[in-house]
Amino acid sequence: MLYNKIVFLILSVVILVVSAGQANPQSATQKEVTIREQLGQFVPLDARFLNETGDTVTLGQLIDRPTVLTLVYYNCPGLCTPLLEGVVDVLDKVDLEPGSDFQVITISFNPDETPELAREKKTNMLEAFERREFPPSAWHFLVGDSLNIHKVTESVGFHYVRNKDGFLHPAAMIVLSDKGKITRYLNGTTFLPFDLKMAIIEASQGRVGPTIAKVLQLCFNYDPEANRYVFNFLRVAGALVIFFTLVFVIGISLKKKSN
Repeated sequence: MLYNKIVFLILSVVILVVSAGQANPQSATQKEVTIREQLGQFVPLDARFLNETGDTVTLGQLIDRPTVLTLVYYNCPGLCTPLLEGVVDVLDKVDLEPGSDFQVITISFNPDETPELAREKKTNMLEAFERREFPPSAWHFLVGDSLNIHKVTESVGFHYVRNKDGFLHPAAMIVLSDKGKITRYLNGTTFLPFDLKMAIIEASQGRVGPTIAKVLQLCFNYDPEANRYVFNFLRVAGALVIFFTLVFVIGISLKKKSN
C-alpha cells in the first residue's frame, strides 16, 4: 500500500512537471505578442522603406505633421484587414482634414512583401471610404527589409511572432507628433472618432490650434485602462465653481460701489 502511494506521488509530480514544461512555450509566446507602450520615445526617422510606387523614402521625409501609424502585413488572413477597415471607418468620420491636420502611414512588418502588394492594399482601402474621398497623398503604404522593420517595431514596442501560417501580432493605431514622437496608442480594431481626434490634437501640441481644441483638452482626459478619452468631471466642476465664485465676488463688489 505504501509502495503504491509513493509510485502515485512520483507519477503525479512527473505529470505536473511535463505539463508545466508544455505550458511555458505557450505563455512565452503570448508574452511576445504584445505592445509595450513607448510613450515619449521617437520612431527612427532614418528608417528606409519602399512606398506603394516603389520609391525609396525615409520616415523623416514623410513625417512632417501628426501621423497615425499602423503596423500590418498585406497578405494577413486574420487581424490586419479588420484593423485597416477600422482605420478607414474612423477616418471616414473624424472631423479633421487629412493631409493638413494629419496623415496615415501603414508599414508591413513582413519583409517578403512588395510595393505591388502595398499598392493593391492602398487601392482597396481608399475605395472603402463612404462619406469622404480620402486623398491618396495622405496615406502611405510601405514595405521594407527586416532591419528597417525591426527598427520601427522595436521603437514603438510592437512585438510579434512568425509562425507557419504567417504572424501572430497585436493590433493598434499609434499616433506620432510631427517630429516622430510617440504620443498615443489606440489599441484594438475599432475606434471612436472623438478618441482619434483628441489623440491627433495632443500630437499637434506646440502648434497654434483652434480654441475648441483647447476646450476639449480641458474637459477630457485619456484613461489608459479604458483606452479612451473620458469626461473629466472634477476638472470641469472645479472650473465652474471658480467661475461662479468670481462672478459672485464681482457682483458683490459692484453692488457695494453702487451703494
